[in-house]
Amino acid sequence: QLRLVESGGGLVQPGGSLRLSCAASGFTLDYYAIGWFRQAPGKEREGVSCISRSGIGTNYADSVKGRFTISRDNAENTVYLQMNSLKPEDTAVYYCATQPAVLNICNLLPQTVLSWGQGTQVTVSS
Repeated sequence: QLRLVESGGGLVQPGGSLRLSCAASGFTLDYYAIGWFRQAPGKEREGVSCISRSGIGTNYADSVKGRFTISRDNAENTVYLQMNSLKPEDTAVYYCATQPAVLNICNLLPQTVLSWGQGTQVTVSS
């Protein structure tokens, strides 16, 4: 069975850090660009960050630039999202997703997603 599995979410205080992991089961992640998306209650799903198949190209939403860092370890078949200086407005369910591999670029558009993980909850609260 082909699956994406997110982990690493949880409850953290404002200013804290979390590292999310996205692991592939049943297929190889390095054929794809990978995106992280999030959805807060009552809001649309939005792109947070993405990384190209090669790992050379990355993109970040303006709201997370300078705080979040995406990386991939193709040998481990895993993509990571390091989240620092977390804010209450970062609270959401975070999803990783596969996207088509196009040279060294990636995008933050949910409509280009090929497959989704099940999501992991991130709650930033004191």
